[in-house]
Amino acid sequence: MSDKEKSKTKFGVYVPDELLRDLELCMRTTGIKSKSKLIQEALRLFIAEHRWKLAGKAVGIIGVVYNHDVGHVDEELTDLQHEFLDVIVSTVHVHLDKEKCMLAIIVRGDTSRIKNLLNEVMKLRGVLIARPLLLETH
Repeated sequence: MSDKEKSKTKFGVYVPDELLRDLELCMRTTGIKSKSKLIQEALRLFIAEHRWKLAGKAVGIIGVVYNHDVGHVDEELTDLQHEFLDVIVSTVHVHLDKEKCMLAIIVRGDTSRIKNLLNEVMKLRGVLIARPLLLETH
């Protein structure tokens, strides 16, 4: 047995039938033949997506899609941006259609402050999606 084979661990995963159907469709679409390889890649992506939370500092973008017709969401997002000036580098506002807007919030700094900003954005009524794309920095 090689060192590479010794360093692997096998474990079982239970998934709902609907999720399995979606997984198999994605595998056919992407040409991936091995569920093990697909799960390994999914785990790598999951870890990369969340690793910044463990670091002291991070840099990246918080993408926000929201319905600007709901309440005072525009004003509340602006107020939040002023509250988090210590980690917000810049923002880009894009009108998607008559109701929806997209906001790209570029951030850099303390991960606890970035987490707080993300949590506050997600709480706002009218926010449809708030998704971070962040990397840890040193």
